[in-house]
Amino acid sequence: MGRKKLEIKRIENKSSRQVTFSKRRNGLIEKARQLSVLCDASVALLVVSASGKLYSFSSGDNLVKILDRYGKQHDDDLKALERQSNPLNCGSHHELLELVESKLEESNVDNVSVGSLVQLEEQLENALSVTRARKTELMLKLVENLKEKEKLLEEENHVLASQMEKNNLVRAEADNMEVSPGQISDINLPVTLPLLN
Repeated sequence: MGRKKLEIKRIENKSSRQVTFSKRRNGLIEKARQLSVLCDASVALLVVSASGKLYSFSSGDNLVKILDRYGKQHDDDLKALERQSNPLNCGSHHELLELVESKLEESNVDNVSVGSLVQLEEQLENALSVTRARKTELMLKLVENLKEKEKLLEEENHVLASQMEKNNLVRAEADNMEVSPGQISDINLPVTLPLLN
């Protein structure tokens, strides 16, 4: 018999949540250890529980050394990104396209070197990647805003539904109270006949 598929959401029961945290944390640490042994990789793992308790694992190298190496690599990546975006700071995308067009005009083609064309190509690629990143960022913000609006509308819908339900109950109770004992004969009630054997 297979395992039951677990829906990934917050576990409401506190003791069940703690048991799951302990089991999954231990499983994660075991997988990190296996990865370091099988692939000869430096692995650092930090887990912070909901109560703020810190759990860590490091393979081979000291945890601090691995984190320092990560920090240096991250700084280098940021510096490289800044260097790539520096040519874009000189002007807008429109100005960059005008520069490309002016260099590629028929009368000017013979004077253009391969190096300047390569540099222009790199600038265009950088401009394109920056534009795509900005577009993705804007789309993600739009999706986030739409999700928030959806959540608010669902809450409002829930409130309105409960108000309608209360109004219907009040109306039904009022309708039942308005019927006087003399009017009961005017209401068509279903008649049940006894069964004859």
